[in-house]
Amino acid sequence: MSPTILFLLSFVPSLALPAQAGFILLIQKDYKTLQYTTLIYLKTPLQQTQVVFDLGGDITWIDCYKNYKSSTYHLFPCNGSQFCDSLPNTGVSICTDCSDNPGIPCANNTCGLFAENPVAYQGEIGVALTDVLKLPTTNGSTQGPLSDIKNHVFSCAPSSVLPGLSKSVSGSLALGQSIWSLQTQISNSSSSYPNYFAVCLSGSRTSPGVAFLAASGPYIFLPGIDLSRSLTYTPIISNVYGGPFISSVAVGREAEYFIGVTSININNKPVPLYKQFLAINGIGIGGTKISTVYNYTSLQRSIYTGFTETFVNQSSAMNLALTKPVKPFSFCYGAKDVQVTPTGPKVPTIDLVLQSKDVYWRIYGSNSMVRVTTKNADVWCLGFLDGGVNQRQAIVIGGYQIEDNLLQFGLGSKRLGFSSSLLQKGTTCANFKFTKNPTP
Repeated sequence: MSPTILFLLSFVPSLALPAQAGFILLIQKDYKTLQYTTLIYLKTPLQQTQVVFDLGGDITWIDCYKNYKSSTYHLFPCNGSQFCDSLPNTGVSICTDCSDNPGIPCANNTCGLFAENPVAYQGEIGVALTDVLKLPTTNGSTQGPLSDIKNHVFSCAPSSVLPGLSKSVSGSLALGQSIWSLQTQISNSSSSYPNYFAVCLSGSRTSPGVAFLAASGPYIFLPGIDLSRSLTYTPIISNVYGGPFISSVAVGREAEYFIGVTSININNKPVPLYKQFLAINGIGIGGTKISTVYNYTSLQRSIYTGFTETFVNQSSAMNLALTKPVKPFSFCYGAKDVQVTPTGPKVPTIDLVLQSKDVYWRIYGSNSMVRVTTKNADVWCLGFLDGGVNQRQAIVIGGYQIEDNLLQFGLGSKRLGFSSSLLQKGTTCANFKFTKNPTP
């Protein structure tokens, strides 16, 4: 751990966590917004709170302006608070000044933290505070009781940060490469908590997926498959660029996760593309980002053109003919003409090639094709979108392409473990054993 992180964390009250236990989050998909959400248990007395699941988020924030009542919250005064004084002077933190009645969310001379809406890419300064947070524990195969994460630091944000998010949520949970993300705060609390977390988004409309926090495995899914034993690994790449409202600027990197895609093959045929753009340049342009707030994978225009031409050509070789597209997609095939297999529609496979030709993330039809049924159409559409010429990253891997794939993020080792489609292993992300009502 860097000296900067140790210095900043020395001013955060210690977290009281049970020894030798990981935590889990239940992840649902809101099919109106296509956003992924999760439940946390916050405050005293305990209150169930639904938040957006933001894989690349910098700091967790909650809308506190409506009605925040808790007997265990704690604020950080600007004067005389080493915690507040230690925060980087980058626009991330600020000493708040409020003319209303003091308290949450209006607290004069109190340290503030920036809260960002991950969908609208806008945000505001909120009051920095700590409070009790409880999450379900797990042994990797079942859900255990709720356990305290005391003095968890987050931002108490104004309601104006919410527009664009699912109406069911009241904030955003952050799991990015930041000293204030939930995973980092847990793992830095004790050496018994490994700096790993794993995400498994469900492709089921009725059953949730799961995230494992402070747990490097096992990850056991019905019918008794430990997915931690069958992962392929690739480095997590740092993006050194930092915008004005990213607190991880203090340690020289963004909170989001990047991997090193070097080429793309479709049915083993290379996609023509400008490979230099696949790398990250000196100002953070290029590269491949993994995101849970993008609905579908988005490709920069020049890559999208070669990608879709190759896919259509390979589909034609499989006797699949294009039909009228349905927005937001541009390439669709009649559902009656597409054979369905255990790994989804039988279409060309897509390989994101990583550090060598033998290391690749294979995308089958279950993650590449989206079924669209309307009054006038029943089609399978290619679920990759044109990000335009100004898209900052070459590739942004979106939530749909992650569904029913297990991703393990090793923050200490700086590597990503990935499973490819769990359908080929005889299970799904919906096959973790949750209990209905976790208890303290």
